[in-house]
Amino acid sequence: MFYSFDGKKPVIGKDTYVSETALIIGDVVIGDNCYIGHGAILRGDYGRIEIGSKTAVEEGVIMHAPPNEVCKVGEKVTFGHGAIIHSQSIGDMAVIGMGAVASIRSKIGSWAIVAEGAVVKMNQEIPDKVVVAGNPARVVREVEERDTELWSYGKNIYIDLAAKYLKIGMHRIEL
Repeated sequence: MFYSFDGKKPVIGKDTYVSETALIIGDVVIGDNCYIGHGAILRGDYGRIEIGSKTAVEEGVIMHAPPNEVCKVGEKVTFGHGAIIHSQSIGDMAVIGMGAVASIRSKIGSWAIVAEGAVVKMNQEIPDKVVVAGNPARVVREVEERDTELWSYGKNIYIDLAAKYLKIGMHRIEL
């Protein structure tokens, strides 16, 4: 569901699927060919959210920016189920694992992988092409070819899923 707030309304790119159970509020700009899953909440009420094309925001993700700031997300980013995002920036091709937290004004580099349940602290910066895990998140290794192969495949699954939802729709039934 889309809501205007304080004179601002969401802008949704071409061929982007947004579930009817997602809440997209205010100053939110979503690129082309994205997937915004069921129950996701993107709050652009006191800060702006910008999401690059071909990004997957899976079910239950909560995202917003600090007051009068921007949460800028690159292209082909994957947000796992239940992630909490309050970042300043997330680079292209990054992966934020299920249940992970990217806290206030954190910065996550391109092709960085934040493991499931990891906590990226307020103002913490994660470099490009590393895997981080733990609370607080710390580098555990460099991104390897096997990671880029796996996540390139996974990212395309959600691009295809968005197209399928747009093509055939989701239909409520009575049981």
